[in-house]
Amino acid sequence: MTNTAATLQSIYRYPVKGLSPELLPNVALQAGRTLPADRRYAIENGPIGFEPANPKYFPKIRFLMLMRNERLAGLQTRFDDASNTLTIRYNGAEAARGNLETPEGRAAIETFFVENFSPELKGPPKVLSAPGHSFSDVAAKVVSIINLASVAAIETIVGQPVNPLRFRGNLYVSGWPAWHEFDLLEKQLTIGDTRLRVIKRIVRCAAVNVDPVTAERDLNIPHALMQMFDHADCGVYAEVITGGTIAAGDAITELSSTA
Repeated sequence: MTNTAATLQSIYRYPVKGLSPELLPNVALQAGRTLPADRRYAIENGPIGFEPANPKYFPKIRFLMLMRNERLAGLQTRFDDASNTLTIRYNGAEAARGNLETPEGRAAIETFFVENFSPELKGPPKVLSAPGHSFSDVAAKVVSIINLASVAAIETIVGQPVNPLRFRGNLYVSGWPAWHEFDLLEKQLTIGDTRLRVIKRIVRCAAVNVDPVTAERDLNIPHALMQMFDHADCGVYAEVITGGTIAAGDAITELSSTA
């Protein structure tokens, strides 16, 4: 076992793919699952043949998403678990509200995108979901981990502040050296009473070029990374091996790959 000074700084989920992050003080993780309700919903951009009874992975380009639809960052959204209600604020006012588990509620949200995002639509926007399914960028059920020191290193490369939320991660970690997350592949981590296995580096797309506050596409982070490091990676995916509750402020311990 290797003890580190790493700390879980913050936890975020994204109930609707491409829409606002939600800060969580703590969360209960289950083995083999994503963060609860993370990417539980997505907005189909043109028919893709998604079957809720037999949900399958589709690439992110089939949905409204920040890589191509940066104006999504200008929406302030909030999802209420108890009522399954999504609220959208736009231009400083509530613009839509709907229970995403009812036809009427989904229609209210879909109508908002028809009325406000029509130039970017390839067909009728449709709110999609399926029990236990996550519309992640990868098919595996994973959580994403962002090393805040790596984000600081990117700030040095691009010469200006970089909001860590550009990377739309689930778990943000402080205390690791820059790029240490890449040394953790196939290793296990403990956070609280959970155990995770790091399985994959995250290759970054143009979504990280969008400022999550201004909705401006003001940087080219993947290009800067390629120029400096010959890769466009930041962050890692990890599988939950042992479930349990994690909370902001928890210590993170690295285990050997054989632990």
